[in-house]
Amino acid sequence: MTHTRRSIWSAIALLVAACGGGASGPGTNPAATDTPVLTRTVVLPGLSSPWDIAVAADGAIFFTEKCRGLSVRHTNGTVVRLFGTSGSALVAPDLVCVGQSGVHGVALDPAFATNQTVYVYMLSNLTTSPRTNRVIRLVLNAGYTTASNRVDIVTDIAFKDVANAVGGAGSHSGGRVRFGPDGLLYVTTGDNHNATLPQSPTMLGGKVLRVTTTGAAAPGNGPPAGFDARIFTYGHRNVQGIAFRPGTGQPFTSEHGPNHSDEVTPLVAGGNAGWDPQNRPSLSCPDNYCGYAGNPTTMPMTDVARFPTALPPSWNNGGASQGTGPAVFLDGAQWRAWNGRLAVGIMGGSRLAILELNSAGVATGSVDASLPAVRYRALTLGPDGNLYVATDEGEIWRVVPSAAP
Repeated sequence: MTHTRRSIWSAIALLVAACGGGASGPGTNPAATDTPVLTRTVVLPGLSSPWDIAVAADGAIFFTEKCRGLSVRHTNGTVVRLFGTSGSALVAPDLVCVGQSGVHGVALDPAFATNQTVYVYMLSNLTTSPRTNRVIRLVLNAGYTTASNRVDIVTDIAFKDVANAVGGAGSHSGGRVRFGPDGLLYVTTGDNHNATLPQSPTMLGGKVLRVTTTGAAAPGNGPPAGFDARIFTYGHRNVQGIAFRPGTGQPFTSEHGPNHSDEVTPLVAGGNAGWDPQNRPSLSCPDNYCGYAGNPTTMPMTDVARFPTALPPSWNNGGASQGTGPAVFLDGAQWRAWNGRLAVGIMGGSRLAILELNSAGVATGSVDASLPAVRYRALTLGPDGNLYVATDEGEIWRVVPSAAP
């Protein structure tokens, strides 16, 4: 997509938003009679910075809290702390919680029903100066009351160890982990407010990784020559949402822009998402990080001037960033008009956007779900077909769709 075509698309998107989408961005509403009615139940209140959710086939809800670790809510309502700080079944003495970083994503092995294996993204001080984010693998017992056999499968994900002029230590760590329909583990990472990381061929910040269950590079990642083979896509800012489109399995990321241009982007193996906050002489860049210094033209999220083949976003909210975070595709007839649409959590904007995508993956419509205005931190579709939500306000919800009465 050329710079001119991209500018035209952005202008059209903003015009549509102004004419019909309101705060939701570009879009039109589906017929009211076909829109699902949502029933929300608070499954777990009073949590401390919940960050992610994974739901087992038997209904157990695994969740992380940024500064505590991994826990599980059993179907009878009891909660067991499995891994993390003091009081957990398996204590992690190397666990650190700094700024935005700590314990982030959780994913269940595709064979979880038989191997009870869980994957967690965490900040560790096992490596010092700097510390690193990493992905660990744990094995639970049959009753989900203990964790053991910790193996650190990815140990060298970049971490912002020291504050700089644009933000504190622990900023921009990414941290979502999800298994794709290909059975491979996708790991999202952030740029650490380090201008060189997103386009670096060897540093794992500002990337989406795709690895096996042992942490080895997945076949077919296809990054350019000289890149770490675990890199699936690069040139990202701080991806906190990744989801896989039903039917095609194509991964889509959602990430928030600096002071503009939150984006949803369909990924292609080896692709460059186009974020490059370095070497912009026309801008004043504190500590050489230009990410907050410009605007959509001078510091674009997807820089097609520098990278003409950059992955084009399918949705861009334009204007000010609203903190786009988690994402999940809604799948199943119970979602009615929303079946196959992408749900995107907006943290700063305190809303849940439902994006309609055409066959090419381009957003053609958007509405906001009729749910409370909160910071949406995690979205997961459970095996029951319902949506599970974690909020920065300390709750986990179950959201059940149904037909209008």
